[in-house]
Amino acid sequence: MLRIIINGAEEFDEKNNEFLTIRDQELQLEHSLVSLSKWESFWKKPFLTKKEKTTEESLDYVRCMTLTQNVDPKVYNLLTTSQIDKISKYIEDPMTATTFSKRDNQLINREIITAEVIYYWMIALSIPFECQKWHLNRLLTLINVCNIKNQPKKNIKTNEILNRNRELNAARRAQLNTTG
Repeated sequence: MLRIIINGAEEFDEKNNEFLTIRDQELQLEHSLVSLSKWESFWKKPFLTKKEKTTEESLDYVRCMTLTQNVDPKVYNLLTTSQIDKISKYIEDPMTATTFSKRDNQLINREIITAEVIYYWMIALSIPFECQKWHLNRLLTLINVCNIKNQPKKNIKTNEILNRNRELNAARRAQLNTTG
């Protein structure tokens, strides 16, 4: 969970010809499948794409991430650039120590991923629904691990083993400046 404190401000409402005071607000944010689902249900398009989001879409995702109750909607307009950067870094954080080798990464599917697809994966892999509140990157890592572990063992061809060993030996020789 990420906590952000937004400093209040005073604004002039031209429509009603009056000053409005927005008080300081602490936001508790969670980048999760629940947040993703809320955002996609409103915007009717996938969130996990390489397409740039508009400012309005990005601010709305921060609203969807918000766990704090009764937040004045005007508060989101007071987010500073550094706070937005902090939120972006939080969203991109893997939140896990698990890494995948190049060979494992070849398993990544190129389909459009939506909240419903992720929920399907959770059901298919018997991942409990309480994980929908995890950081989304951590949940996706768990799904990837389950997919890898559920695959049948592949027999590595002798040529592949020999090539890999040659590459490892060459790298070690280069690192240690030896000839063998």
